[in-house]
Amino acid sequence: MSQTLLEIKNLTKHFPVTQGLLWQKTVGSVKAVDGVSYRLGTGETLGLVGESGCGKSTTAKMILMLEPPTSGSILFQGEEVRSLSGKALHGYRRGVQAVFQDPYSSLNPRLRIGRLITEPLVVNTEMSKAQIEERLRELLDLVGLSHRAAHLFPHEFSGGQRQRIAIARALALRPRLIVLDEPVSALDVSIRAQIMNLLQDLQEEFGLSYLLIAHDLAAVLHLSTMIAVMYLGKIVETGSSHTLRTQPLHPYTQALFSAALPGHPDDQRDEVIIEGEIPSPLNPPAGCRFHPRCPFAQAICAVEEPVLQPQAGGSEVACHLY
Repeated sequence: MSQTLLEIKNLTKHFPVTQGLLWQKTVGSVKAVDGVSYRLGTGETLGLVGESGCGKSTTAKMILMLEPPTSGSILFQGEEVRSLSGKALHGYRRGVQAVFQDPYSSLNPRLRIGRLITEPLVVNTEMSKAQIEERLRELLDLVGLSHRAAHLFPHEFSGGQRQRIAIARALALRPRLIVLDEPVSALDVSIRAQIMNLLQDLQEEFGLSYLLIAHDLAAVLHLSTMIAVMYLGKIVETGSSHTLRTQPLHPYTQALFSAALPGHPDDQRDEVIIEGEIPSPLNPPAGCRFHPRCPFAQAICAVEEPVLQPQAGGSEVACHLY
């Protein structure tokens, strides 16, 4: 097992809901993330999957320190992130970078590509102009772009090229962890494989760790070492990419993977159909949060919340069936 780089313990994010204009009072809270725990090893990729609104992106924002957690711990290389300050905090921000879904909206359209990629170096390091220019050439080579790209603007590139620029910028400070928030979902199908292969090559070359957030199960299975399945703010199953692809245990995981395209035309899958809509995170169901939509729900599911339990195949599942 690889050395743990990032560890999340009972991470929670509740957004207060208020009423009134002048005298506001809190009437409840949206439980976006509710007691999530997982670990990510050096050089590994953890894929977070689930329907929209399950808390994947909120989890990523807390790791990137864009949202403060309500409670819980984020440990990076064994240190509690919430207690960092000064140089230690600066080092964490350098060591954790992000690549977002839409490369065009994440790139300033008024700046040339060279400025966009090297801005983190100018702000965070004391490198000379010559050193920055050399690093820029290295980064463009790494992502497969020509050196003349440095003099152009974002609108002069295709979507796939813009995502390569975003990846180059994320690599500029030599991070240990990159949060990938839907990195290929905005791209043409023909370009997705190229970007995923680039990410894999960079991971192998530099020992990067990825936290991958995606709806596209094919991308998650292709890139991920481990997968965590989220539903309504909770993790319902974790396991290796191979285990969850071949032996999903939780009914929600089974439904997700049965709806995905098979890896081979001859693969046979049992279809699992989920009925109904995701309940509101403002008032989640008691017991197992999935039980109102679960085809295998039992009486205990409505009153007792299941906890993650290790299984024979190496996965962990939160389900009363097991």
